[in-house]
Amino acid sequence: ASPKFVPPGPREELLYLPCIYRNTGIQKPDYLATVDVDPKSPHYCQVIHRLPMPNVGDELHHSGWNACSSCFGDASKSRNLLILPSLISSRIYVVDVGTDPRAPRLHKVVEPLELFQKGNVANPHTSHCLGTGDILISCLGDPAGNGKGSFILLDGETFEVKGNWERGGKVPSLGYDFWYQPRHNVLLSTEWGAPKTLRDGFNPADVGKGHYGRHVNVWDWSSHVLLQALDLGEGSIPLEIRFLHEPAAAEGFVGCALSGAVHRFYKTQKGDWAEEKVIEVPTKKVQGWLLPDMPG
Repeated sequence: ASPKFVPPGPREELLYLPCIYRNTGIQKPDYLATVDVDPKSPHYCQVIHRLPMPNVGDELHHSGWNACSSCFGDASKSRNLLILPSLISSRIYVVDVGTDPRAPRLHKVVEPLELFQKGNVANPHTSHCLGTGDILISCLGDPAGNGKGSFILLDGETFEVKGNWERGGKVPSLGYDFWYQPRHNVLLSTEWGAPKTLRDGFNPADVGKGHYGRHVNVWDWSSHVLLQALDLGEGSIPLEIRFLHEPAAAEGFVGCALSGAVHRFYKTQKGDWAEEKVIEVPTKKVQGWLLPDMPG
């Protein structure tokens, strides 16, 4: 089956948006805003609810669901909980958006100490639900702020930290986003930067020192072992990565923040993975920025 054969569902009527105060000078907790996007509503395009987090300085970042298409066919699963990893504090918030979708409430807080003690990881980033019901979250570093492209597993019912996903002892020096494709027995992860380097802002000199990433890392989905590292070049900083929106696809794209390039990754006839640059946006001369040339 392919997504193109799935009948379109109803239009979304609500959006949930993480709102961040860190580095603004405002000492308030980040919050989750609920936005009404129903064109028939008198509150269309308005924030109708704010859920403040119980702590200051978290820096909410990406968000994910407790259940998604990976759980298709399991009637016991419902997309009713939002997973909110905190990039700086290393907390993970679980928010109930099912009981009252227009006024979400906090369901559980996974404290940083759990990640530190059970996985030796910190700075959680991307969250994806798995077909097993568990939640897989990529991390940027270790508790000391060093780069470490590791993963943590949460129990999908209790949200207790179960430990690391990866096996074999070999872990990339940096982490960021990831996507997986079980039909090709693969997970691909990208690299941003070391947390203690990036938490206070971008310094171009840190790129040459190896504190920012350049690889797409290839993992065996079944064994959780690192297989390959596809080098996209110095100064690339590959971030968001996606397979084509097709369950059988053996290719996709990754965007690179600093090089202004998009690379296509694909499975070769030999069964390993390769990449090629397919888009490069020219730099632009600017004033008042960190560099005289701004990436495209």
